Amino acid sequence: MSGKFSFTFNIGGKGASVPTAAPASAAAAAPALKPADLFPTRIWQAHLDALEPHRERWVEAVLAMRAAHPEPAGRTVRHGWNSEDMSVLEHAEFGPLREAIRAGCSAALDEMGQGERAFYLQSWINLHDRGGFNFLHMHEGSLLSGSFYLQVPPGAGEFVFRDPRPGVIHGYVKGGVPNGHADVHLRPSDGLLVLFPCWMEHYVEPHEGDEPRITIAFNANPVEHEAPGKR
Repeated sequence: MSGKFSFTFNIGGKGASVPTAAPASAAAAAPALKPADLFPTRIWQAHLDALEPHRERWVEAVLAMRAAHPEPAGRTVRHGWNSEDMSVLEHAEFGPLREAIRAGCSAALDEMGQGERAFYLQSWINLHDRGGFNFLHMHEGSLLSGSFYLQVPPGAGEFVFRDPRPGVIHGYVKGGVPNGHADVHLRPSDGLLVLFPCWMEHYVEPHEGDEPRITIAFNANPVEHEAPGKR
């Protein structure tokens, strides 16, 4: 069983601090240990406050999409709806959001050493009714993945990252500590943008509200690859 580590969008950019060791006894002084964090996994977050005036109109547009094509695409969504359309951000009404997401992806890819890489956005709607969730999955074959939280009502299920180190589950230490095993729970809010590596396994906990939880999910894909139709 894994530990649980939760954070909101304002986790900060410096990374978690390493707990200091307990004072050593006089009989056995601790050596001067120098920590080194191997294989760090970076995600990015931003609250797109400048786009707040558009959100209500975008929610209405998503609900209209569902009304026009009520059958869910399936994939990893259960008890809700997701779009067959995998180019949602190319719709004219989402232009300001598309440009903000592209700018965010470009900045993150630059940190990943892929700043010159041309990419396109593959994007779709995930909507959860009461009891809705996404089961564990990843978005293989992309440069970067992400979600924009269009509507996060009370009771919305949390977004959960699965620890990407396959061997750590066999360890004794659990929780958000050095060398511990933990699923990391993100508590989102309206207007939050989250970017993460495509290979990071993740899922969404069941939604407990009556108003739908709505996200626009996306992949930044290299232009030389065909879009991996998924999720």
